[in-house]
Amino acid sequence: MFWREAFSIIDGSKDGIIDQSDLEEVFRSMGKNPSEAYLDEMLKQAPGCINFTMFLTLFGEKMMGCDPEDSILNAFACFDPNNTGYINEERLRELMTTMGDRWTDDKVDELFHGAPIKDGEFNYREFTKMIMHGQDDEEQPAA
Repeated sequence: MFWREAFSIIDGSKDGIIDQSDLEEVFRSMGKNPSEAYLDEMLKQAPGCINFTMFLTLFGEKMMGCDPEDSILNAFACFDPNNTGYINEERLRELMTTMGDRWTDDKVDELFHGAPIKDGEFNYREFTKMIMHGQDDEEQPAA
């Protein structure tokens, strides 16, 4: 929950995306004065906009000195007590719409679009690989 709450605090505009002004404000609140070039470089590390998942990747690595892939896997593993690598799709939807910074059903639908879900089970290990390393062309879902 820490990372979700941290993301919510950093996302000053509450639009689900962290932009340069949000990053600058966070660093200043920690007593740092980042240059515009530094912030630009941070934003360039993300292959797209900085949503919550990308936030875990970027800030988990910078702030905790740990592997961002492990950070994401560990976040999902909290809801997988048997360490199967899967979370029931409906259970995950319930968690995301009722806990912490609650997502709308539309936002969850967007996350699930193209996600590795089979027989109602969300494969979070495969999903983490997808967001960290991308998909092979042959694995990408049809548009």
